Amino acid sequence: MNSEYNGLQPYLRLMRLDRPIGILLLMWPTLSALWIAAEGMPDLLVLTVFILGVIIMRSAGCAINDFADRKVDGEVWRTEGRPLATGELQARDAVIVFTLLALAAFGLVLLLNTMTIFMSLVAVLLAATYPFMKRYTYLPQIYLGMAFGWAIPMAFTAQTGTVPVIAWLLFMANIIWTTVYDTFYAMADREDDLKVGIKSTAILFGDDDLVIQGILQFAYLIVMVLIGQQLQLSLIYYLGIAVAAGLFIYQQYLSHHREPKACLRAFLNNNWVGMVIFLSLVLHYLFWAD
Repeated sequence: MNSEYNGLQPYLRLMRLDRPIGILLLMWPTLSALWIAAEGMPDLLVLTVFILGVIIMRSAGCAINDFADRKVDGEVWRTEGRPLATGELQARDAVIVFTLLALAAFGLVLLLNTMTIFMSLVAVLLAATYPFMKRYTYLPQIYLGMAFGWAIPMAFTAQTGTVPVIAWLLFMANIIWTTVYDTFYAMADREDDLKVGIKSTAILFGDDDLVIQGILQFAYLIVMVLIGQQLQLSLIYYLGIAVAAGLFIYQQYLSHHREPKACLRAFLNNNWVGMVIFLSLVLHYLFWAD
């Protein structure tokens, strides 16, 4: 049994199942969209498909990301222990894992309506192409926001069969928020990325990074307030927004010296932002919705 686990361990690390933060950052806005689409508890089948789909597609995204970065991960302090960088797995292993996971996710989506099935093809395309964006553009964080956020309009089509304006507002908010937390992540790698030729918003923003981060954080909060007004949400939702604002201020404090490990802590802190927003929505629909 122990030897079997040791054989699986590189694959678990390839899929980043030992580090679930990416799953959580993808899960919170997806669940928030489902709750809004359903005006409360979503259909159980839809909820199950999306929870499993988030886990599977995030794992697939990590596999294809490591394939794309296999020649540079060994030169970055934070990624030098990844299984493709150490030689525990080969490039073809990552491609096979990505393909199998994408097929598994597509199998789940087949349980949903036709519109959601077609939209899932866009999700796979975004997940497969995102890792290569950092070679060609300084804005891969925005592209990641699109890849992570595509689950939002999919949640609406799965639950309601339509994509209303509010879904696209949530999608926009998610792109902004993802850019914020992934920029903190990129700030931790900035010096190494410059050496190996990886592009990011952290490099693009340069010395103005924290100012621009603050502007983006404020923009996210404004969009979320607009969403609350559109949906006529109760006070509990706005209390969640206020807590999120406090967490953003804390992230600015953490990263003000731009020390790599502190920037990673700021990145990780965004888990609480997503959770607070989601819980405020759950409480609204549970106790205050008409």
